[in-house]
Amino acid sequence: MRGHRAFLNTAWRASTLAVALVLSQPSLQAAPAAAPPKQRGPGHPVADVPGSDPCREFVARLPNVRRPLCEAAQLKPTVGRSVQGRTLYARDVVAPEARIRVLVVGAMHGDELSSASVALHWIQLALQTPSNAHWRFIPALNPDGLMARPAKRVNAHGVDLNRNFPTPNWARDAKIYWEQRTKKDPRRWPGPGPLSEPESKFFHEEMERFQPDLIVSIHAPYGVLDFDGPSVPPARLGRLYLDQVGIFPGSLGNYGGVHKGMPVVTIELNSAIRTPLDAETRQMWLDLLHWMSERLRPEQPPARPLPVKVKKAG
Repeated sequence: MRGHRAFLNTAWRASTLAVALVLSQPSLQAAPAAAPPKQRGPGHPVADVPGSDPCREFVARLPNVRRPLCEAAQLKPTVGRSVQGRTLYARDVVAPEARIRVLVVGAMHGDELSSASVALHWIQLALQTPSNAHWRFIPALNPDGLMARPAKRVNAHGVDLNRNFPTPNWARDAKIYWEQRTKKDPRRWPGPGPLSEPESKFFHEEMERFQPDLIVSIHAPYGVLDFDGPSVPPARLGRLYLDQVGIFPGSLGNYGGVHKGMPVVTIELNSAIRTPLDAETRQMWLDLLHWMSERLRPEQPPARPLPVKVKKAG
């Protein structure tokens, strides 16, 4: 019995030593337990790590967007982040003799999926069609609402980004409008204060950096064309005819077009979940270029705009 116990003790010591020797080799050490994902926003892990693929989500979510179209857009990650930490992507397309600057934004309301799709299609058209413009596209300003299931108009804080811009008397007017005109509709909550949201704050900063001669905001589904600001508005873009619906406290049209004097063309597509036919999307684009060539004629070459702030690798 003693010999048997001695044998077991010797075997146990030998096995323990062997395990210790194996674990001491750097190439064979047991992998540490995976650390929990870091948080960039309330309740959402880092959405974009080195090598992330924005097209994976866009192609899976957006109507009439296939991977070759999205990849050709060559979207660049900016420093902008959503509430839940998603990157805001942008793309600049600069004509050789650009004399005007145009800022195009889609999916300010996350449940208007077609607006982001049209913005991506327009990047391709900007690359193919001669113009005198420096284009800056932000296809999806509200990615949290866009990627939600179901998609939501508001951002992850429940704020309508198109009521969150710092129009004059925002604190008074936005609250009164929301309470009395919308009956506290949660889909149109303007937020606790102007520019309270990272998405609207980023876009506001882009307006200051880029100093656009024109802003084009793509929405859905009312099937009309709206316009705010100086200059004569376009009468139509494709099958969308001008029908100015008024301004709202905190809206981009009110802030950019009326308060800042930057013309804002607001496109309301006919459907939030289906894009126009490709021919119609192209016709809208051509009509926009034609109107720009007639109405946006700077007297002298514009000052060079600051580049979009992109996320550095690493």
